[in-house]
Amino acid sequence: MRVALTLAGLSSGLAAFPALAQEAPTLEFVFEETVTLGEVTVPGDTALGGRIIIPITGGTFEGPAIKGTIVPGGWDYQLRRADGCNEVKADYFLKTDDGVVINVVNTGVICTGEGGAMKPVRTHPVFEAPRGKYEWLSQAAFVGTLEPAPPSAGPAVKIRFYRVR
Repeated sequence: MRVALTLAGLSSGLAAFPALAQEAPTLEFVFEETVTLGEVTVPGDTALGGRIIIPITGGTFEGPAIKGTIVPGGWDYQLRRADGCNEVKADYFLKTDDGVVINVVNTGVICTGEGGAMKPVRTHPVFEAPRGKYEWLSQAAFVGTLEPAPPSAGPAVKIRFYRVR
C-alpha cells in the first residue's frame, strides 16, 4: 500500500512539470581511481554465503573536474554466492585536492566466464558529497567499471566512473 501511495505521489508531483522528450541515456566520464587494497580477511561461510573483507588502504583519483586521494580506512565487503559470483560493496571516502571529503558506496557483482577469466564488471556508485562545489555528485546517477590495476600498483583495482546523462 505504501509503495502505491509513494508512486502515486511521485506521479502527481511530476504532473506539475512540462513533458520533456526522453532521449536515450549517454555516459560522461567523471574520474578514474586506483584503489589500493590491504590483506584479505576471510571470516568464512555465513548463512548468506562466503564472506570476504578487504581493507581499502588508499589510492588516488583524477578526472576533468575533480582530483585527490582515497582516504585509508574504507572497506570492500564481498559475498561469494552459490553461483560462484561475488557481490561487492565498497564503502570509502575520497578527499579532493581542495580538501572536500566525499563518501562513496559502490556496489556490483564480479563473475568469471570460461577459463576463469573475469567478466566485465559494472558497478553502481552512490556519492554523498557536502553541499557546494561537488554536490552534483549527489544529484546524478553513475555507473562504474572495475578491473585489476596494473601489477606495478601493488594489490589494487582501477575504477572508472561515468555520469548517466
